[in-house]
Amino acid sequence: MNEIKTISIEDENYPKRLKEIKGAPEVLYYRGKIIAKEPCFGIVGTRMCSSYGKQAALEIAGDLSEAGLTIVSGFAQGIDTAAHSGVLEREKRTIAVLGTGLDEKTIYPQSNLKLVEKVLEKNGLLISEYPSGTPGSKFSFPNRNRIISGLSLGILVVEAKEKSGALITAEWARKQGRKVFALPGSIYSQNSKGCHFLIKRGAKLVENAKDILKELNLDTGLFKLNNKKEIKGENEAEKLVLVALSQQALYIDKIIERTELGPAKVASTLSNLEIQNKVRNLGGNIYAISHR
Repeated sequence: MNEIKTISIEDENYPKRLKEIKGAPEVLYYRGKIIAKEPCFGIVGTRMCSSYGKQAALEIAGDLSEAGLTIVSGFAQGIDTAAHSGVLEREKRTIAVLGTGLDEKTIYPQSNLKLVEKVLEKNGLLISEYPSGTPGSKFSFPNRNRIISGLSLGILVVEAKEKSGALITAEWARKQGRKVFALPGSIYSQNSKGCHFLIKRGAKLVENAKDILKELNLDTGLFKLNNKKEIKGENEAEKLVLVALSQQALYIDKIIERTELGPAKVASTLSNLEIQNKVRNLGGNIYAISHR
């Protein structure tokens, strides 16, 4: 699984959808399992994402994977990592498209080396058009974006500034005849400027995975998105914390403020809720309800 292999565009196992685009790589380098025909969907966004964006990427990617789609992203920090992680949480397959070689010394970001292991453990795939030893550059990362969209039925941009690599991916998707989706956000957030630009240009506004499945005509009942179990607390403290988190992800200090519980009580309650998979730590002591 860890061996770096190559596949030519002439090979029958070369990804069929990617083979159809203009400028498809003549050779792909890959680690993991390559499948010629599979329904893929791309999720991309900014590296400097908000807790809102991260939560949305985790949940939408996970839900789409449950519906039978293979989620493709670019392995960068932020939204890309959240999308891959949301799939892996559901024990599903994901594809990471890199703008570097696939050897451990070259993979970027190095902070995601453990994620490589998880992707491969779950029957996933790492691919690149660059041989081992090729570092990332201002050309290689934008170029790999055409592969992300080329593999996919459509692309969801979760968060993106006005000038963003995610918008480059969306433009590739448009040129390739793929559907483009965007997550709306606050009008005051720079991370939402790119998404709102796409929506104004005709991208489908997305609030959940079901919006995407309907647009792709894939809402087949494989995954009952509306039948998620209601998340309830088992005691008063848990109920207060879940109510506080019901509208948005919150930093732990804000949870303490809203629940009026002591810091130690909130910390222990959050720990118990994490064990029960009712909440998740998005990083930096920011918590959100988990819909896994």
